[in-house]
Amino acid sequence: MRDTIRRIHLPALLVAAIALLGAVPAWAELDAECVLRLAETATDEMTLAELRAQCRLPGDDAGQAPLAVSDDEVMPVEERLEAERALVQRPFTIMAHEPNYLLLGADNEKGWSAELFREAWNDPDYSNQDFESQFQLSLKMPLAIGLFNDRMDLYGAYTNRSFWQVFNADNSRLFRETNHEPEIWGQFRNDWEIFGFTNSLNVIGLAHQSNGQGGVLSRSWNRIYANFIFEKGRWAISVKPWVRVRESPDKDDNPDITDYLGHGELRFAYGRNGHVFSLMTRNHIESGFDRGALELSWSFPLFDYPFLKGYVQYFNGYGESLIDYDNRVNRIGIGIALTDWLR
Repeated sequence: MRDTIRRIHLPALLVAAIALLGAVPAWAELDAECVLRLAETATDEMTLAELRAQCRLPGDDAGQAPLAVSDDEVMPVEERLEAERALVQRPFTIMAHEPNYLLLGADNEKGWSAELFREAWNDPDYSNQDFESQFQLSLKMPLAIGLFNDRMDLYGAYTNRSFWQVFNADNSRLFRETNHEPEIWGQFRNDWEIFGFTNSLNVIGLAHQSNGQGGVLSRSWNRIYANFIFEKGRWAISVKPWVRVRESPDKDDNPDITDYLGHGELRFAYGRNGHVFSLMTRNHIESGFDRGALELSWSFPLFDYPFLKGYVQYFNGYGESLIDYDNRVNRIGIGIALTDWLR
């Protein structure tokens, strides 16, 4: 027992004391609460290096000399998972889930349909402007960490995507559509090698998506999904199939939604020097290239400002929003991003 105390508790408490006194270089500054908590719960096998990795404060590697890393050694998904695992040690942790962005201007070459709004509001003169703003807010939080011998983590998330007719002064600059998507999932870390790619993460979850409307404007559906994430070098690939949870016909506002959104999507992401490129494709092969969707995005550094990035997004196809799931959209937008698919 004394050996265990010497190996874990005394070094941990010493590191905490030194960190609190500020007597260590910037790269070694640690979260004292995290250190003390691990001092009580860590196994005998935990090393001081592992403790530092879990309890290092965000941004504290600035004083550490950068190591040269080849493209093949970069693991963007693994890096994000490690950063999130360090954050979840702290209480009341909320993290980014999907990208968080604001498209200051988004233009749809085909125009946004107004027929349903005219019917719902009994206003034959109502019209949507082709040029609008859009934004997405997507957050997640840990619900349980280290389940089944540290093999599974449980998360919950909420994603809000809004379509804002901010330039439409004739119609009160209203929000044309807002999609709400709460979800819950379990994720399993992995290290299988497949065709040179590492299968870093596997996910299974349940998602509900709706637009919070009633009558002819109401749209909603539920899905059980999986997500298999692979990475190699600076590339990450997400393979995300889903199955719709069927509803009774009298309560189903969109019985043909899978004809347009299909039964899964494929996403590729590539990151380098602060730039992140992403491509999503959905339902092309399944629909015979008739009702698919393609989304391209690019986030890029804004000068030396560390908290925001420039953001460009292009979408062509069906299912951009629930209200337009069966209307073809051809839209490009430009704005700013707070977070992206990769760090």
